[in-house]
Amino acid sequence: MLYLDHAATAPVRPEVLDAMRPYLTGVFGNPSSHHTYGEAAASALDDARSRVARVLGMRSGDVVFTGGGTEANNLAVKGIVLAALADGRRHLVVSPIEHESILESADYLRRFHDVEVTAAPVDPQGRISAVSLHEVIREDTALVALGHANNEIGTIQDVAALAGVTRSARVPLHVDAVQSAGWLPLAELGADAIAIAGHKLGAPKGIGALAVRGRLALEPLLHGGGQERGRRSGTENVAGAVGLAVALDLAEAEREALSSRIGATTQRFIAAVLSLVPQAALTGDPTRRLPATASFTFAGVSGEAVLLELERRGVVSSSGSACAAGSDEPSHVLLACGVEPSVAQTSVRFTFGRDALPEDLPERLGNLVAESVRAVAGH
Repeated sequence: MLYLDHAATAPVRPEVLDAMRPYLTGVFGNPSSHHTYGEAAASALDDARSRVARVLGMRSGDVVFTGGGTEANNLAVKGIVLAALADGRRHLVVSPIEHESILESADYLRRFHDVEVTAAPVDPQGRISAVSLHEVIREDTALVALGHANNEIGTIQDVAALAGVTRSARVPLHVDAVQSAGWLPLAELGADAIAIAGHKLGAPKGIGALAVRGRLALEPLLHGGGQERGRRSGTENVAGAVGLAVALDLAEAEREALSSRIGATTQRFIAAVLSLVPQAALTGDPTRRLPATASFTFAGVSGEAVLLELERRGVVSSSGSACAAGSDEPSHVLLACGVEPSVAQTSVRFTFGRDALPEDLPERLGNLVAESVRAVAGH
């Protein structure tokens, strides 16, 4: 079976498991305890925090460990905006193609705290321009929250240009880097807050981080013992934090070579599908896209049926985001890019991992996609 759904989750790396094992066995102390066991756990937590901060271009004290990317985005969006309400700033800017953890956080703030939410428009490739972002920022804007790279179509935003707009307006910028971590450089984004998730990188599910600059007021979502400098109470997942730090370090060390190698494979696969499947259309930006992501629509056939045919042929992929549990609605990302609802429901996403692949795989895989689409169309 060929697993091509790494954007949903990646396997845990052996090096990560090895690094975590001591903190699941002998070094089991609570990092808030003032004794030998607790101090050993606290030391590991501090080291993990420093390693994550270094890759994200932040200070160690800026890093808050969370239960994953969804919690990190919730903490950034809700935490920064709720803190800004005290200054009379109750306007939030997102885009219509963001991950549900940003959009649902925005909707919560709208419903329960009278925050006004504005969606910066995107073009048909899912790109946000600096001009359009500038036009929607106001004097009372508390936060701009955008994804670095889209989890469904793979389009990469020009975050440096967008950060220039927010800096000029003196508005904090939160960047959801859950999909881009390990594939794109993050240290020089110019963001005020960055969210990542371990299970996209080779760490286990259930660990993530939000790096948020210490000067920013942040209202915690979890109250209690004041862990994580008061920004996220609760006993920390020490083993998970260690695993996240190791996975992020490994991914960063491999990033340039891996992005080049996997990017070339993906481009060959895209070319094969577009040449072999007449109704195939690539979604997202054709060049400024994540190196491991290829997403298509197949007008006139069922995307779910194509997925089943692919699995019968030994290929596991997905219809898009794995984060909208049980949803059979057309992708909000594709709809925002102007794709018709009936076509949006035909989408299939392929996301490659970090392992080496056979040289002829892109073309073989393209043929399997063509066979699967023909099988569905012929029913």
